[in-house]
Amino acid sequence: MRGRTESEGVAVNRLNLSALAAAVARDYDESVSAESAPDRHDPVRATEIPDKLYFRIGEVSQLAGVKPYVLRFWETEFPMISPRKSGTGHRLYRRKDVETILLIRELLYERRFTIQGARQFLDQRGKLPAAAPPAASVKPTLQQIRQELQDLLDSIS
Repeated sequence: MRGRTESEGVAVNRLNLSALAAAVARDYDESVSAESAPDRHDPVRATEIPDKLYFRIGEVSQLAGVKPYVLRFWETEFPMISPRKSGTGHRLYRRKDVETILLIRELLYERRFTIQGARQFLDQRGKLPAAAPPAASVKPTLQQIRQELQDLLDSIS
């Protein structure tokens, strides 16, 4: 039995990647055909989320229309998804996690974002608008404006 050459190894790796990509695409096609067409503008509203405190991975998987291994992968790629673990080690997702997962699914599958692009989108979306400057920095500015106005008033009079 002879060893593989480097080019044969690359060909085998490409074949394995192609098979994996085909399997993921097949799983996605099955999940999309199994559910009704979601509202593209708001994936969270398009999917009715039950009123519960915690969801198990199987429930979230059904709500999002993806396989559980996809959810576990997304946990590694998107730090904002952080399910708690039960005493027995089961993942327990909060409603906020489920809403984030539905948004990620919409970004990746519907809008065709890359993982990195979806991560950047979520990071920018999560940033709040610039907060008002603290009162300590406002007070000197107001005092300066007041002094300038007083100087103007003195120069006019």
